[in-house]
Amino acid sequence: MPGRKLANKELDRKTVEAFRHAAKIPLTIVLDNVRSLNNIGSVFRTADAFLVEAIYLCGFTATPPHRDIHKTALGATESVEWRHYEKTSEAIAELKNKNYHIVCLEQTEVSIPLTAFCPQKQISYAMVFGNEVRGINQEVIDISDICIEIPQYGTKHSFNIAVSAGIVLWDFHNKIRKL
Repeated sequence: MPGRKLANKELDRKTVEAFRHAAKIPLTIVLDNVRSLNNIGSVFRTADAFLVEAIYLCGFTATPPHRDIHKTALGATESVEWRHYEKTSEAIAELKNKNYHIVCLEQTEVSIPLTAFCPQKQISYAMVFGNEVRGINQEVIDISDICIEIPQYGTKHSFNIAVSAGIVLWDFHNKIRKL
């Protein structure tokens, strides 16, 4: 028997204040010119679920507060730290100065499958997700450390960014917690 569905009050979730003080996984998300407000909100919600350090919103990526971001974020814009940068390269430069390892989710000549990506202990990572149509700007790829891709087996060549973020963050969280 599958059991009784739990009520929200039984889920023992953190308060926003407890989230802010909780130990985070060593990961910051960088959104490179993401146009969909629903995708942005979904990334916030997923970042909250996996205790991500921060989200850097770059270029024309919209910022909170915004009604359409809030629709999918469901309050995660209050718990997850975020910053806005005019250029993604500025965010990457700041992260590199803080010794972050820059990982782009993009299909390139030398990208490795997500299944082969092994985060290491004591390293902080920045995971870059790109525009829904154009992907990550080549200038950003050129200054990154590695590109990974999610293996796919059908006729389409990409996932929606919110789906990609869910897959990658779940995978990263599981791998880093086992170290």
